[in-house]
Amino acid sequence: MAGESSHFIEDLERLSSAGQIPTSKLQEHAEVVRKNNVNWKSYLQGQMISSEVYEFISKFDIAKPEEKTLMLQNNPIQFVTVFRMLMEGISRDQTLQYVLTMLDDVLQADKSRVEIFKDFARRNKENVWQPFFHLLDRDDKFIVYQASRIIAKIACWSKDQMERKHLQSYLVWLKEQIKLPNNEYLLSAGRCLQMMLRINNYRIVFVEVDGISAIVQVLASNPSFQVHYQLVFCLWCLSHNPSLAEKMNRGNIIPTLADVLSDAVKEKVTRIVLATFRNLIENVEDESIRQEHALSMVQCKVLKHIELLENRTHQDEDIVADLKYLSEKLNESIRNLSSLDEYITEVKSGRLEWSPVHRSDRFWHENAAHLNENNYELLKMLIRLLDTSKDPLVLSVAAHDIGEYVRYYPRGKRIVEQLGGKQLVMQYMLHTDPNVKYEALIAVQKLMVHNWEYIGKTVDVNQPALGGSAPKRT
Repeated sequence: MAGESSHFIEDLERLSSAGQIPTSKLQEHAEVVRKNNVNWKSYLQGQMISSEVYEFISKFDIAKPEEKTLMLQNNPIQFVTVFRMLMEGISRDQTLQYVLTMLDDVLQADKSRVEIFKDFARRNKENVWQPFFHLLDRDDKFIVYQASRIIAKIACWSKDQMERKHLQSYLVWLKEQIKLPNNEYLLSAGRCLQMMLRINNYRIVFVEVDGISAIVQVLASNPSFQVHYQLVFCLWCLSHNPSLAEKMNRGNIIPTLADVLSDAVKEKVTRIVLATFRNLIENVEDESIRQEHALSMVQCKVLKHIELLENRTHQDEDIVADLKYLSEKLNESIRNLSSLDEYITEVKSGRLEWSPVHRSDRFWHENAAHLNENNYELLKMLIRLLDTSKDPLVLSVAAHDIGEYVRYYPRGKRIVEQLGGKQLVMQYMLHTDPNVKYEALIAVQKLMVHNWEYIGKTVDVNQPALGGSAPKRT
């Protein structure tokens, strides 16, 4: 199910269609706004709009759909001119809400109408985005998100894609909106992001502005199932680009998606997570990265969830197909898995647990030096977990592993100290969790033992005993 012809695109089209049951704060409020009546004559009498604007908007406001279509066909320039004047000239929030909702409905009724705004901007050598971007700074949040919705529609439905400068600004703005705590318009921001990431060039820029980390941050905060669905949908869109799919797990996506899958109660959330997992294997061209993604899924217990899901009855053919594909690929990935491969996968996942390798003397004797590879990549990951994790289990295992590395690699103590690991381990000797405290204490002992052994050997070499031989240390 790597292609885009699926239930998910149907979902997005349905969610963005007019006349649906309101599912977000924006849609609920828009239903109220549509029932308002604006006294356009009072604006004319107050000289806030011209007679030309009054004649057009008062007629357009009460026109039937077919009459509006005719007015747009006959006077497209006047339509844009009037709405631009209203957006820029009206200060009253309630009226501006009405104008933007009317405009949004006009565009929703016929996607090709976005070209009217593009043609007007080209003809007048103006920036089509500025009138809408200006509204993103308003205090009224309905106005802000209704303007954002219109920006997304013009950007996605126009023949010409959004210019990079404005695209970058808009995607950064959307990224910040989904991160806002207690944002009652979060679903609306997510909807705009869903639309934007259907377009490949927009996906690339979103990743460039560090959008993935924002999505992961929100998913990790345990939002509603609809937010789960929207944001995983965004990751699913990104995973269609092979180049992006190869890099996506650097942002800790697979562990985050594994958590979403284990907590999912709605089938549509399960479906989009499985589809994203499939893309992260199927759309990746580099065999080693495919294997890394598959092993990360295994480490995060995805295979166990798949086995549970396979025992259920699913009406959705996509779910059945994705479960079969993932089961085959994940089982294949662990067939010839060495203990070192298992360890590397576990460390990279950030989900350390007491798997057998951690307690194996043989494993550390044979593999301690592997923590030095790629500029101490694995060792740095362990130290980073000590610095960032709040999970007592992860902290216990990380402290233990650093101690074992020092024990089995002669120069390990110096390297750990240079990378800042010694100080981190020492601070956990005062941790409230007894297991963390114990493992930190043992690790510090190993660090200090190596230190004294080194000093002892130096003394033995430089200052032999009177009998002609150095004293033997036990």
